[in-house]
Amino acid sequence: MSQYTPMQKRQPGPAGQTGVYASLDELMRLRYRASGFSFLPRQPIHSILSGRHASRLRGRGLNFEELRNYLPGDDVRNIDWKVTARTREPYIRVYTEEKDRTVWLLIDQRLSMFFGSKKKMKSVVAAEATALAAWRVLSQGDRVGAIIFDDTELDVIPPHRSEERVAQILKRLVKKNHALNAGVDTEPGPHMLNRALKRVAALARHDCLVCLIGDGTGIDRDTQKYVTRLTEHNDVISVFVYDPLEQAMPEAGRLFFSDGISELEFNTQRRSLRQSYSDDFQKRTERMEATSRRHAIPLLPVHTAAPVLEQVREVLGRHGR
Repeated sequence: MSQYTPMQKRQPGPAGQTGVYASLDELMRLRYRASGFSFLPRQPIHSILSGRHASRLRGRGLNFEELRNYLPGDDVRNIDWKVTARTREPYIRVYTEEKDRTVWLLIDQRLSMFFGSKKKMKSVVAAEATALAAWRVLSQGDRVGAIIFDDTELDVIPPHRSEERVAQILKRLVKKNHALNAGVDTEPGPHMLNRALKRVAALARHDCLVCLIGDGTGIDRDTQKYVTRLTEHNDVISVFVYDPLEQAMPEAGRLFFSDGISELEFNTQRRSLRQSYSDDFQKRTERMEATSRRHAIPLLPVHTAAPVLEQVREVLGRHGR
């Protein structure tokens, strides 16, 4: 029978615990390994992360993109007179132009991320994915900023194109990461996901890339509202961080879980309990996939049981294909 018991308070663990807490030195060194992958899909219009991005423009650009019907306000110099004469309807030629881009990274460091049954905590995996993305953005000449959130507050680092800005993001991220502890009195904050989305929706006005890095805890109807607002004028991708144990509970007798406030003892021999556990993860995954389909947001799954860089290279390669 399940029972709750008070948890013994503990001080935050040492930063050097491999896999439990992120290492600033390791995140900084990822700069030299952030290669062999790109968030650039193989489409001529919606480039996502590579340093030069194609965008729809009505003026003259560098490369011809398409023909389309003339709309009020279009530059008459771009009218294709031959096609217009043949179809008897005004058509214009649309071109693409290269430009740099602002990238916003939203990184989840809530208590729900302080979990891992394999090599690393989800919070550490999120930190490494952030470092890889930030260094990749900088290497391509784009600006990078971040919103790092835990269960109570947001840290906002404005976008800038510099090594110092990436270092600042990683230092603030490591500080949040090292504050995570299962014995603290902080209440879990599922609402913080929407608070972070609302903030970035106000900051990412136009032609930005917004990269969400977390486990999707807290997705609800308001999430859809903020994501809709973001995708009207920006690109959004989601890095879904999870642990294999979240997918299926093993039949291993009695296990103890914690939400940071209380401990819960499970008898994993109960089939109905294991099924309910798996169903909860499946529902969260389905909510994320539904949001991804509705707004054409690439969903990139990354788990705690394998090196992050290898997964990023593999999943982005598959996504590009």
